[in-house]
Amino acid sequence: MADRPIDAGVRIGHVHLKVADLERALDFYCGVLGFELTQRYGRQAAFVSAGGYHHHIGLNTWESLGGLPPPPGATGLYHVAILYPTRATLADALRRLITAGIPLDGASDHGVSEALYLRDPDENGVELYCDRPPEQWPRNPDGSLAMVTRRLDLHGLLRAGLSDRPVEEAPGTGPRDLA
Repeated sequence: MADRPIDAGVRIGHVHLKVADLERALDFYCGVLGFELTQRYGRQAAFVSAGGYHHHIGLNTWESLGGLPPPPGATGLYHVAILYPTRATLADALRRLITAGIPLDGASDHGVSEALYLRDPDENGVELYCDRPPEQWPRNPDGSLAMVTRRLDLHGLLRAGLSDRPVEEAPGTGPRDLA
């Protein structure tokens, strides 16, 4: 057990996912979510990023080409969380999901953040979220953090950014179906 906490500047640099079909994974992470392809190793691996970083997500088929997702009850990745810088950029992500017909598993307001939960084509859990400013985080009377889980107002989120763009909804995936 460490006798002192880890340095506050430490961050998760990237996640590397085993996928069954590299092109399908790239269609999702680049085509739907909008990540940029930064490097590719033939048909076996690819690296994607936001904003020119070398990579935020690695995708490979080295041990998983044509494979199946782990069965329920197995250990492994619960989800990867992708932090959006603003509520408007999270709203844009929701619009992308709606346009692509990708259903949500859930949408939560945690007080400290707002989050969309979904699955990638390989059934990996994906959380898309944005943090609220720390001064808005809910606190208990003793000052400790009071995270909550409430239903996220998807209509309000969509209004938060680019509200002048029409939202095309695929059946069963729009805010009316999810709220």
